[in-house]
Amino acid sequence: MNHHLINNNKKLPRQIAVVSGIIINVLLAFITYRTGLPLYFDTAGTIGVTILCGTFPGVLTAAITNLACSLFNEYALYFAIINVVVALCTSWTMNHKSLPGKKNILFLCVLISLISGAAGTVLQWFLMGDSQFSVINDAAEAFTSGTGLPLFLSIIAVNILFNSADKIISVFIALIIIRFIPIEYIKQIKDGEWKQKPLSKEAIKDIHAKTRINSLRNKLVVTLSVAAVIPVTVMGWIGLNVNFERAKVTYIKDSQNAADYISAYIDPEKIGELVKDGKPTDEYIRLREIMNGIKNNSHAIDNMYLICAENGGFNCILDLDDESDAGSDDSFIQTFTPYLYELQFGRKAAPVEREERSGREITVFSPIEDSSDNVVGFVCADVTMKFIVEYDNDFFVRLLIILSAYFILTLCFGISFSGFSLVYPISSITRCTDSFIKSGGSQQETDENVRRIRSIGIRTGDELEDLYNAICLMESNTAEQVRAIRRYAESSARMQNGLIVTMADMVENRDSDTGAHVQKTAAYVKIILEGLQKKGYYAEKITPKYISDVVMSAPLHDVGKINISDTILNKPGKLTDKEFDIMKTHTKSGRLIMDHAISTVEGESYLKEARNMAAYHHERWDGKGYPEGLHGEAIPLSARIMAVADVFDALTSKRVYKPAYPLEKAVEIIKRGSGTQFDAKCVEVFLDALPEVKDVLTKYNDNDIKGDQ
Repeated sequence: MNHHLINNNKKLPRQIAVVSGIIINVLLAFITYRTGLPLYFDTAGTIGVTILCGTFPGVLTAAITNLACSLFNEYALYFAIINVVVALCTSWTMNHKSLPGKKNILFLCVLISLISGAAGTVLQWFLMGDSQFSVINDAAEAFTSGTGLPLFLSIIAVNILFNSADKIISVFIALIIIRFIPIEYIKQIKDGEWKQKPLSKEAIKDIHAKTRINSLRNKLVVTLSVAAVIPVTVMGWIGLNVNFERAKVTYIKDSQNAADYISAYIDPEKIGELVKDGKPTDEYIRLREIMNGIKNNSHAIDNMYLICAENGGFNCILDLDDESDAGSDDSFIQTFTPYLYELQFGRKAAPVEREERSGREITVFSPIEDSSDNVVGFVCADVTMKFIVEYDNDFFVRLLIILSAYFILTLCFGISFSGFSLVYPISSITRCTDSFIKSGGSQQETDENVRRIRSIGIRTGDELEDLYNAICLMESNTAEQVRAIRRYAESSARMQNGLIVTMADMVENRDSDTGAHVQKTAAYVKIILEGLQKKGYYAEKITPKYISDVVMSAPLHDVGKINISDTILNKPGKLTDKEFDIMKTHTKSGRLIMDHAISTVEGESYLKEARNMAAYHHERWDGKGYPEGLHGEAIPLSARIMAVADVFDALTSKRVYKPAYPLEKAVEIIKRGSGTQFDAKCVEVFLDALPEVKDVLTKYNDNDIKGDQ
């Protein structure tokens, strides 16, 4: 309920703006109409509302304005389309980035003046047959006489001139009114159309760029268009047909009455005396004048005839379309003979409908009967349909002119409603949800996405708002669950790390002189991994998780030494071949230990890398290592990295069988092994990070390292 109150409060400034715009339009239009000024001033409110509120409120203001003005101006509804176009032009011009400031206003004045002047002239010519104002007619006639231009073009030119004054004044009225509105109130009006936190122009542009042809917005606009067009088309068609049939019945009735009147006027006993010796009598001439008078005063009657029965046949003795004074129309007799016989003997006077070259016609018959009830002739009247068709065509065009404005209003409503109530909210939710999904597990990004989607503040007041609230709640709960899981994972990781270091220390403590070996090798491994990642080497392999797994499991690379006896492990001198073969088995033992651990914990990835390092850190790039003689990239990457770290630490650390090598010599040995013993890329990044390597040596080695430090 609170959301609905908030929505209504946000809509109120826009509603006030629209109502005010309509009132301004109607009042100014009423004043100019009553005073007879050749101006309209019915678009000032439309322009102001469009600038403040946007396209749809501007079009709505225009449509309602002309509907209200029709109460005192019968032609106002027909000019609604011009007012609507002014709103569209205002919206387009004010959003045109290439025409800032004053140029926008100037361009708007020119554009709406041209459109209003030209379109207004066409509508006035169609509706009134002339310009609406006599002063414009006089000016146009003077312009035509002075330039020789056709009168219609002169009226257009003069109309554009008068419309320029009208529209310039209207634009400045709108701008002056807007200037006195407080900035805060203007912002409330502009933001009132949003059903969420207003989006930036860049965000709106991005949404429109990603709009598909079959988008929800386009579907809704098409649906509304069809819903508007179909009823109008059906009702228009039904109206035209009903009007046509009604007019047809009226025309037939009027024509029949006219024919009956003439037949009642004619003396059936003297019908044969209307023409004597092929010449018309005075009665014939008088009858023709009466029939002509009836025809000329009737929109329904196209022609009238007088048919006389003679010698078992029929003779047309009077045809208003025949210029001769008297005579027979054989073509007419041939056309109607079947009907005349039926009428004569059946006493039926039903109209006959037929198609002629001039169009559709209906002929009505009025029998002339003598005292013995014998049919001695007929008065016929042709009812033309061309006036009805012309009226229907005129009615249809007028209907289209009126409905075109309200059709545009429907389209603008569809675009506005779909944009602010569907497309923008859904797109905003989608973008935040995508960002939430792609946050990569970062708690900071997850929390930021929760804050971002909450800040949208969708308030459509329908199912979409319910969906938004559900998604907000889901993301908030998910963020809390992720936080709880992360705490648990961090606790588990600390415990795992502790167990790993404990296991490594158990092995290391059996070796009398490998002081801090696991810590130093783990540090070197991390340095090499970060160097490879920085240079983009093995990018498909080296992910943040992979780095974490390898560094975490690096201390376990010598876990297999737990199976080597202390005698061999701590022998002060050089090992015999047999003893060395036993020493080499620590790689296989390490693999077996880690395989067992993996099966116990269902194959955690960091243990897989621990297995790789334990089994293969003594393999060589050239394939001469042990235990399997792997070469090149067949050796797991973690083992290749550990090979460099392990050898370097062995070289720079004191052993029972040797002293610690100086840093310079150790580095030289590592360089010589690049591409043979070691992966050249691992050696490259290791040597590039010598300052960091020195820091590790300084931290863990108690021996004096000779060389350049």
